[in-house]
Amino acid sequence: MKILFDILGWAGSGLIILAYALTLIQNKKYLELGKYMNLLGGLFIALNCYYYNAIPPFVTNLIWSIIATLTIYNRRKEKRKCPKNKCLT
Repeated sequence: MKILFDILGWAGSGLIILAYALTLIQNKKYLELGKYMNLLGGLFIALNCYYYNAIPPFVTNLIWSIIATLTIYNRRKEKRKCPKNKCLT
């Protein structure tokens, strides 16, 4: 079981680093993907931290995932309000 949580932790770290790199590219196509990578990365690291009883980083990554979820939700809500190619975003 330990190896599974180790893999999740490393995968989560990789996803968050890749998501950050994608934000530096500033390509809209990649920014959308980065939001999902942040969500999964934060959840994976949170699971790893919970398994190892590392509560402060667990809470930090849980909040990180909540922020990513809210960002994804708000973006989808904006897309529903705005017809395709009619908005400035």
